[in-house]
Amino acid sequence: MASENLHAISADWLKRLELASSTGDVMSFVSHFHSDGWLRDLLCMSWNFRALSGPEKIHEFLSEVVDGKSRLDNSGLCDFKLDDHTVNSPSPFKFPGPQGIEGVQGAFSFSITNPAALGRGFFRLTPDVDGTWRALTLFTNMQDLVGYEESSEGQHGICEGQKMTSEEFVDAKLRAIEADPTVLIIGGGQSGLTCAARLGRLGIRALVIEKTARVGDSWRQRTNFPKYIPMGKLADFLESYAANQELCIWLSSIVASTPIYDSSSARWTVEIQRGDQKVILHPKHLVLATGGGTPHIPTWNGMDEFQGTLYHSDFHQDAEQFRGKRVVVVGAGNASGDICQDFVAHGAAEVTMIQRSATCVVSITTAEQTYFKVPFPESNPIEELDFRMNSMPRAFLLQLNKSGGTQHVKMFDEELHEGLRKAGFNLTWELEPGSGEVGLDGFVLTRLGAGIMIDIGCGKLIVEGKIKIKQGQDISHFNKDGVVFNDGSKLSADVIVLATGNESVSKAARAFLGDKITEQLSSKMWGLDSEGELYQTYRPSGHPGLWFAIGPFVITRFFSKHLGLQILARELGIA
Repeated sequence: MASENLHAISADWLKRLELASSTGDVMSFVSHFHSDGWLRDLLCMSWNFRALSGPEKIHEFLSEVVDGKSRLDNSGLCDFKLDDHTVNSPSPFKFPGPQGIEGVQGAFSFSITNPAALGRGFFRLTPDVDGTWRALTLFTNMQDLVGYEESSEGQHGICEGQKMTSEEFVDAKLRAIEADPTVLIIGGGQSGLTCAARLGRLGIRALVIEKTARVGDSWRQRTNFPKYIPMGKLADFLESYAANQELCIWLSSIVASTPIYDSSSARWTVEIQRGDQKVILHPKHLVLATGGGTPHIPTWNGMDEFQGTLYHSDFHQDAEQFRGKRVVVVGAGNASGDICQDFVAHGAAEVTMIQRSATCVVSITTAEQTYFKVPFPESNPIEELDFRMNSMPRAFLLQLNKSGGTQHVKMFDEELHEGLRKAGFNLTWELEPGSGEVGLDGFVLTRLGAGIMIDIGCGKLIVEGKIKIKQGQDISHFNKDGVVFNDGSKLSADVIVLATGNESVSKAARAFLGDKITEQLSSKMWGLDSEGELYQTYRPSGHPGLWFAIGPFVITRFFSKHLGLQILARELGIA
């Protein structure tokens, strides 16, 4: 289809949608969607994340009465302008799978009346049976609050109006944050640092508490078998990022007791152990960015009798010391694959992986092609690509995967999968048997990646027999020599590594916040709710002044802005 036609189709649909929006005509607005169309709204029409499927649910949401008006009329989305100058200008799209869904996609900007804000949208249009172009998906996203736009400028040299150098200015800024932080962020990994940087650019004082002695140590202490960037380089990047963004961070610091929230003052009381000093802080907002939880260590009878070395995969650092030893790794996900590969590379006498449940396996080559290279081509700005990717309703994405998307991805790895099956390795792309093949996306969005293996070489070692597979039997108990299974079979080992994942975020939150606060929250802090949005993550938690920042770079990079906007709106009294 010619670019002129793509532009004309998009402009005509957008003009009609704007008329419906600016006049508050809910019925007309909804008529611009297919019968199975989706509306995903992030903060434009409510201070939350919503994803609605079908005219009935979209109509119900937009018709809700807010300050005496319908939600659509009260929000006042107007001034729609089609994007003509970025990679998200009108273009054709096609989803893989037997349905052959294809149409026109593109971005547009708009204004929000209440509150005064700037927004950006993204649409995917396909023709209806009568030839009318309607939305398969529509994304509306708050970009900035008017008058409080995110700053992209740093301070250099002598600051205008202030007779101080850049170094003096930064030092004064950090001292002001330490004296009275508006936001206290627990955890100095990528999520905590990114949120602190976002808040700083919105003019909000944010202090980061990090238990390790150096920014990036949470990565330096990991196994050095990453997807692309070696752990040391990534750790060094986080350290330089913190310095370049002028973030206020207390290292070697922990929360010493359960935080207390005072509803009358709308502030927290948090006791910090900073080295040998105890400090009491009273932030308005508490952000938990502590990652995926503490190590999950199952207990089996006889573990204390085992005479070899036993540890959790989180503490794996040096396979070289076990050269010539017999190794058993319990688990068959990413950590297990990386660690087994590490042991083989460093000359272990024998490496056996115990697979207790089926694993979703995607080779790094296929992941590069389907999950990284296509959605994130290096020639395009990452902000534009993040925006396009996050315009997709999560539940709709999983529907597409079930209807052919996952099958399309699996074709690239047919040879690898066949070899793994012959080696006794159990594969799946379903979260539950018979629930549909959601693939890698489903495992990441619902299980924070548990149960997947991005294969960077472990698969080949399994196929070649260099990593043996023990599958199909549960562990009965340990003895002094190794592991005993329910069928009576045994595995002797000098080293046993428990690649058994991490505790849930909710369990870690309970240990940190205590029962009283945790019981006010949803039992889930990751995974998809009934609309396909992530539970409590970068959105209201259910408790005032409490937020959760969790997830990989691609999540925190985009949603840290939304967390900042929500906190800013509360500070301005408009949320």
